[in-house]
Amino acid sequence: MLDRHSSPGLAQEPSHLTFSFARNPSEVAEAQRLRYKVFAEEMGARLSSRDGFDRDGFDAFCDHLLIRESNTNEVIGTYRILSPAMANEAGGYYSAGEFDLSRLEHLFDRTVEVGRACVHADYRHGGTITLLWAGLAKYMQMHRYEYMIGCGSIGMADGGHMAASLYNRLQDDHLSPPEYRVFPRCPLPLDGLNTELQVACPPLIKGYLRLGAYICGEPAWDPDFNTADMLIMLPLSRMNKRYAAHFMK
Repeated sequence: MLDRHSSPGLAQEPSHLTFSFARNPSEVAEAQRLRYKVFAEEMGARLSSRDGFDRDGFDAFCDHLLIRESNTNEVIGTYRILSPAMANEAGGYYSAGEFDLSRLEHLFDRTVEVGRACVHADYRHGGTITLLWAGLAKYMQMHRYEYMIGCGSIGMADGGHMAASLYNRLQDDHLSPPEYRVFPRCPLPLDGLNTELQVACPPLIKGYLRLGAYICGEPAWDPDFNTADMLIMLPLSRMNKRYAAHFMK
């Protein structure tokens, strides 16, 4: 769940945008092209692919949610979604590479992982995020899943001080119960960073917390994307009723 967006809310879905799920490899490639543009060209991520497409071994196991601009048919937003069955096929969840997820294992048969979220720079407004989340909600309802997990990211251009300060600020109100706690494999060195900065919460993380999500522990450092990642978990049973009424139509 990479945070590259403007603030979500209960904005109406723009009429010129539509969501669907990729039906063939060429549509998956459209999502991968957008991801490369945002992550590599815009954010400077160090990706393994050099051909203008962001791809990894998980893509083949995921469903890919696409937001299109209906006038041009261009893909301007995407999420990838890893179901419990396909996580088993893939050898586990993507976030297991960053965190020890042992305490969540008993929930895996009801848990969807979302990630690689990105939106074209020209469309980073609440309406686009609302449509992405409407697509996710439809997916969760259709398959009767109960939990959503994914990595919420904070850029580390400042060396990690902003990420450390944000975690310090959020943990009092949003840290999960101990039984849902995860542990970073490459921890952000909180003790060596300034944790007292006044920082704004990245919009997508803020949106998940408004929905009722937990932060499941201390941040991990992702050297490829140069981000600090927090494992976010949203039990649908905790979803804010106002938001649930909007997304779970």
